[in-house]
This record gives sequence, C-alpha cells and structure tokens, in this order.
Amino acid sequence: MATGSLFNQSARHPLSGPRGIWSVLHIDPILLLLLLALIAGGLFVLYSGADRNLDVVKAQGIRMAVALVVMFVFAQLDPAVFRRWSPWLFAAGLVGLAAVLLVGVGAKGAQRWLAIPGLPRFQPSELMKLVVPMMAAWYLSRHYLPPRLRNVAVALLIVLAPMALIILQPDLGTSLLVGSAGIFVVFFAGMSWRLIGAFFAMVSVAAPLMWFFVMREYQKQRVLTLLDPQSDPLGAGWNIIQSKTAIGSGGMDGKGWLQGTQSHLEFLPESHTDFIVAVLAEEFGFVGMLILLVLYLLIILRCMYIASTAQDSFSRLLAGALTMTFFIYVFVNVGMVSGLLPVVGVPLPLVSYGGTSGVTLMAAFGVLMSVHTHRRMISA
Repeated sequence: MATGSLFNQSARHPLSGPRGIWSVLHIDPILLLLLLALIAGGLFVLYSGADRNLDVVKAQGIRMAVALVVMFVFAQLDPAVFRRWSPWLFAAGLVGLAAVLLVGVGAKGAQRWLAIPGLPRFQPSELMKLVVPMMAAWYLSRHYLPPRLRNVAVALLIVLAPMALIILQPDLGTSLLVGSAGIFVVFFAGMSWRLIGAFFAMVSVAAPLMWFFVMREYQKQRVLTLLDPQSDPLGAGWNIIQSKTAIGSGGMDGKGWLQGTQSHLEFLPESHTDFIVAVLAEEFGFVGMLILLVLYLLIILRCMYIASTAQDSFSRLLAGALTMTFFIYVFVNVGMVSGLLPVVGVPLPLVSYGGTSGVTLMAAFGVLMSVHTHRRMISA
C-alpha cells in the first residue's frame, strides 16, 4: 500500500490545485530521490572498485553534480521545445558523427570522440541516444497512430542512419543502444503484430550478414568467448571468467566493503567502469545485488508512470523510449558481467565511472521530468 501511494501521489489531482515547490522547479521529487540514492550508492561502491582512490570518487562526484545540473536545465524546458528542435538536433548529430569519422580523436583502436578547442572532448554518439528517439517521436507524432507501413519505414531510416555512422567508428555496443532507443519509439507508436513479425524476420536475416560483413574480428571473438570462455582463459576469456568468479564468491551477503579479492588483487579488469557490478556482487553478495536491482526497478516504474500519463503523442513516445533505453543499459551491463551477453563496453548507468554517459542519462531524466511537470491545466 505504501509503495502504491508513493508512485501515485501525483495521480489524484495531477492537473489541478495550487502548485507546490516541486512543480515550480519542474522536478519530480520521487524520481529525484531514487536517482540520488543510486548515485550515492554508486560512489560508495566506486571507492572500492577504484582500489580506494579518492581522486576517482571526487572526479565522479563532480561529473554527477554536472549531470544533475543538466537534468535540472532540461526539466525547465517545455516538451514543445524538444519537439520543435528535434530535426535540427538530429541534423547536428549526423554532422557530428560524420566529423568523428573524418577528424575524430581515436583511442584503443576506435575513433569515437570530437575534440573542439576550448571544450572537453565528447562523443556525439552518446548524444544520439537522446536525439534519435526524440526525432523518431517527432516524426511519428505528426501522423495518425498506429503508423502506416510507409511511416514505419521512414522512422526506421531515421534510426538506421546514425546507427550506420556509429558502427563505422567502430562502436557496435553504442550503435545497438541508439538503435534500440529509436525502435522503442516505433514499437510504442502501435505497430501491428504483422509488422513486428516482419521486423524480427528482417533482424534474423540481417544477423548472419552482420557477422560476415559488418562485425570486426575482435567483435566476433567476443561472441565466441561468450559461448566458451574457457577456450582462451588467459586471453579473450579472462574478463568474463574473473567477473563470474567475483560474482560467485560473494555468496548471500558478500565479503564486506573493501574486502573483495578479485578487484583489489587486480584479477578483475575495469573494476571501476564496465565490471563494477562484479565488485558490488563480491562485496555485498546477493543481498546487495537485490537492493541495486530493486532500485533500478523503482526508477523504471516511476518513469513508465510518467510516460503513461503524458498528454500528447510526442511526449508519450519519447518518455517511453527513454525509459526503455535506461532498462537496456541495465540489462546489457548486468548480462555482460554475468556471462549471459557478449562484452560490449556498456557501463552500469549512474554507477560506473564515466562522464558522457552519465550526463546523457541525466539529460534523459530531465526530459522525463519536463514531460511530467509541464502538463497543461485541464478545467473540471
């Protein structure tokens, strides 16, 4: 009963009555509280994952503070502003992705960053996780829903164009996240089951073609390692073997904070970034993982509630797609670390060390808060 009232307190009189402080600030207090709890817990685990390096925690804290400011700024904007600017942001994003291929900054065999003098380097592909569903929602909301086949085809082209540019960097993981964000918009628009079946048939046909003509050798190796990590235990299989060892050794309640052996003895690679969930599982066990997943679930439920109460098609499609994108982040990272999915370099949202993805996600939550707090007054 308490949980039900928590998630429905604003449903009783959402569009009437005096405006409170949260409405004036255009902030959803429930979602904000859940996000702050996740960020605080993430910093707590990060201190251990970074081998007690306080500088890493401070840097992450600053990045999260910036991300919160970005969320607040986005929350102040009316959804009509996002709708109006969607085509221009999409065009700018495509230009940015093309610029990455031409003059981008490379690292670890990939060319994903733009370095503009006077500004910190950034990844245009991260921004497209927000812009692509925004553009797809803009296009579909301008037509009758459920969409016709022609409209679905155009929406898919909107999604596939940035995906192709991101794959060329190469960054298959980010391209799939961007693609899924756009596909969710099309799905929420009300695709018929016949079109959904045709889409999955196309994916089934495209998968072998991607294996032979799109995927790089190291990406193929990741898939093969997923199927048999022991085939190369000291090479490609090392990461996933050590990660599963860390998760399994945590047991029910873990070894205790700062007591993990896999990370502190440097068996576990990238323990403060992509594999930080293995650190949490080793030190806090099944109980710690359950708390983390419940917290993620509450955030997703709150966001789905916001999407379901949106007043127009654009806001509803965009809010639903951004929520499911957040879910995909969690699903892929946890599945990757536990050996259920290939290693694709997707961070654990708002917990893993990193700046660009955190800012993008908090901007998405700002859009969700904008959708929720800018609803028009309806007279009784």
